[in-house]
Amino acid sequence: MTVAAGHGHSAPDACSVDWDAALDTTVYGTAAPARFWVALEQSGPWGHNAATESHLPVDVGTALEQACAEHGGRLSLLRRPGQHPDQHPSGHTVLVAWTGTQERPAFLLGGSVADPAELLQLDLDALGRGDVARVQASVAGLVVAAPALLVCTNGRRDVCCAVRGRPIAIAGHAAYPGRVWECSHTGGHRFAPTGVLLPWGRTIARLTIDGVSAALDASDSGLFARDLLGPRHDRGASALTSRHQVAESAVRELIGEVEPSALATSQPGDDEDGDVEVTHADGRSWQVAMTPTEGAPRHSSCHDTPVPARTWLTSITEQADDPDVLR
Repeated sequence: MTVAAGHGHSAPDACSVDWDAALDTTVYGTAAPARFWVALEQSGPWGHNAATESHLPVDVGTALEQACAEHGGRLSLLRRPGQHPDQHPSGHTVLVAWTGTQERPAFLLGGSVADPAELLQLDLDALGRGDVARVQASVAGLVVAAPALLVCTNGRRDVCCAVRGRPIAIAGHAAYPGRVWECSHTGGHRFAPTGVLLPWGRTIARLTIDGVSAALDASDSGLFARDLLGPRHDRGASALTSRHQVAESAVRELIGEVEPSALATSQPGDDEDGDVEVTHADGRSWQVAMTPTEGAPRHSSCHDTPVPARTWLTSITEQADDPDVLR
């Protein structure tokens, strides 16, 4: 897969350029929190807040965004990579994703609505529980869809996303038609090009053309791409809190785990600043200790004043079957 014009070029002082040079920092724990994702196609320009600053009716965008947030999910707007016509002769594509747990697998449903207001009927309670049957019953025409990759191109939020994200989205769409979309703000523009792999909500930093292929090819087998694990690309699982994202990603890299639902996290006791336990579906477990650390000042966004880069140091201890004996 190639991009004729090459990779997008940001200004020398752009936030993503600044962070590209930070080889000693990790992107762990930076995925936007969301137990589920509702993605709605809306072509044309997007403002800083795409849901209310686009051709989507403001009342619909506001209601959808608030409802998703209240139920623990996230609304994202979609565009077909390339030109952005304002008309939708065949309706608006919709993607609805539950990110999954060890007990209830992730799913992605796709469909189309003639009027975006139809999505207000979506059963978000059921979606928040991963109840696929009730979700399908709430909006007509939703069917199981192949995994999809959303690439942030919301340039009004941060120019790095448009300059760097659009070439990746266009090339990805050409190679995987209907499975790669431009999307609105996903957080973390300093890591542009950024993407979210649905249905799992796995959030990827510094996407490359090869990274798009790796992510989608692996997803066809229901797996994550091994090459995208690790602190350079893996921002974390959106269903987890930041600390739990860090722990899960660190263990996933350590053991090379590519099965999405293999790992679960828990916080021993009531200390939210304490260790996180990561357990594997096969019974193994690890204790992950985390220490916040601050590096050199960097731009979190192209428009922000540089601040010390906050990342995490991790220490992982595998637990023995006998809790009194370490392996």
